[in-house]
Amino acid sequence: METAVAEIEEIINRETQAWDTKDVELLLTVFHQDMVWPWPPDAKTHNPMKWVFPWGRYNTDRWGRLWQELFDTHDLVHNIRTIKRIEVSKEADGAFAVVDIDTLWRDDSGNEDHWIGRTCKFYSKVGKEWKMTAQIGVLDYDF
Repeated sequence: METAVAEIEEIINRETQAWDTKDVELLLTVFHQDMVWPWPPDAKTHNPMKWVFPWGRYNTDRWGRLWQELFDTHDLVHNIRTIKRIEVSKEADGAFAVVDIDTLWRDDSGNEDHWIGRTCKFYSKVGKEWKMTAQIGVLDYDF
């Protein structure tokens, strides 16, 4: 089980490195081909009835193009990510990670896009590697 936890930590750290370096190709290595990413409209919207689904199921070309657009038009001011919990199934074929993030983007006009709160990332073991299959967008759990 320790190996699986270390492998999940590695994929989280790889994702963080991809954001930090604005490396689309590295970021795309994290996602499973069936990845889905529902997103709350803001960090206070816990009710999934109000969430949105802006990008649909994972598509390498579409997602790569959209992430590259973000990277090309925004500066990364900071990206602080803290792993709070990793839980691996007893079969060691599925896992989730709770990660607190504080990621601030700023465009050329000074407009900020601040991702701050807690997210839950879901992973499946695919062959010999882990892939992210879903993630809940960033939510603020300080009620």
